[in-house]
Amino acid sequence: MDTAELQQRLDEIADRAVVHHGYTTYMRDYEVIVHMTADPRTGVPPAHLRYLFRHCVRARCETTVLPDTWRVSLDDRLLDLDTADGLDGYVWGVGCHSVWETGLLPESAEARRWAQVLGTDVHEVRIETDAHDLTLLFSELEVSEVPTGYAPFVAD
Repeated sequence: MDTAELQQRLDEIADRAVVHHGYTTYMRDYEVIVHMTADPRTGVPPAHLRYLFRHCVRARCETTVLPDTWRVSLDDRLLDLDTADGLDGYVWGVGCHSVWETGLLPESAEARRWAQVLGTDVHEVRIETDAHDLTLLFSELEVSEVPTGYAPFVAD
């Protein structure tokens, strides 16, 4: 995927909702599951898309929640929308994070080094949400639809 197409795919998730992100069960690729919606008047049904960042050599996730907000958001009742009602703090249990910004980052020395090691192009992207700032270093992006309720981890 060239950089223009990669940026276009990232632009598609701006103002959407991330419902899950993390390494796949085989721990090589990183997935970001995005709930895609459109104005109901368009007739376009909602969908969940899986952004699979293949050959992900680095995934860095940092909080975007401010320290003062974190301090008042430690109560476990904030993990569930029903029990969080009336509490101060960040409500973690909403089931998704709003995407604030996405983008392809300029080529870095680390990306060049990994491209040489892997023998393929390596890209770096940033996905910032209302709770996480995620940067990924990877070689390929695959986007596919997954069923509503898709769970990347199978419980034993």
